[in-house]
Amino acid sequence: QEQLEESGGGLVQAGGSLSLSCRPSGRALSSTYMGWYRQAPGKTRERVARINWGYGSSSQSYLDSVKDRFTISRDRGENTVYLQMNNLKPEDTAIYYCYIDRAGRITWGQGTQVTVSS
Repeated sequence: QEQLEESGGGLVQAGGSLSLSCRPSGRALSSTYMGWYRQAPGKTRERVARINWGYGSSSQSYLDSVKDRFTISRDRGENTVYLQMNNLKPEDTAIYYCYIDRAGRITWGQGTQVTVSS
């Protein structure tokens, strides 16, 4: 069964930065998407960012509220995806879940807490 190794997150003041990383146990393939969802207490899970793993230029998508603040990137050699989060806001506080989508088969990471204090 595939597993996702997540790292990063933590506590930061508003306006600060944090980064997350996620590495699947299996090799990412061209038909793969990876990214993060987040879930705040009492709210539904929402997709924060996604990146494709195809050859050539990458394609990213973002939740509107994080555009221009968050950047998702990939490192093929490290088989790892990263999420750089800048200018964090208290409303970004949530558990962030990495996921990998292999042609519709989705595996979730265990989640990482991100807390932004005002």
